[in-house]
Amino acid sequence: MGLRWVFLVLVVAAGVTEIKTSRDAMKYITSGFVKVLEECKRELNMSDHIMADLYHYWKLDYSLLNRDTGCAIICMSKKLNLMDDNGRMHHGNAQEFALKHGAGDDIASKIVTIIHECEKKHERDDDECLRVLEVAKCFRTGISELDWTPKVEVIMGEVLTEI
Repeated sequence: MGLRWVFLVLVVAAGVTEIKTSRDAMKYITSGFVKVLEECKRELNMSDHIMADLYHYWKLDYSLLNRDTGCAIICMSKKLNLMDDNGRMHHGNAQEFALKHGAGDDIASKIVTIIHECEKKHERDDDECLRVLEVAKCFRTGISELDWTPKVEVIMGEVLTEI
């Protein structure tokens, strides 16, 4: 019985460590993504409601409904070389971006897989900004289901210290 208990504790601890590592990776990835926000904010003449959408992005109960938010995500993705010429995620660059920002191979692969699955669900949307907004909402849900959602306050604190 004692050996089983030790094994169970180790499995639970490993799971908690994986979730923390995944959340940390998502925090660093989000922070890296937000670094180009100021540039896009100027280029697109973003209003405060788009900034609010981006600030509240990880909150599942916050409804992202603004088409312009999708356009902002496109701008940031293009600046980070995360989209291909067809307006879809560049898998290799997205994987590399995740790895560069603290994700391990498994986490980076899972992130790319979630985005790819979300893109498949919304590939018929003709309006690129609305399509990307729907993909972003789908991705947010996928990350939440894994319990990898980063804390907004921590992300904003890190971003503000770098500005």
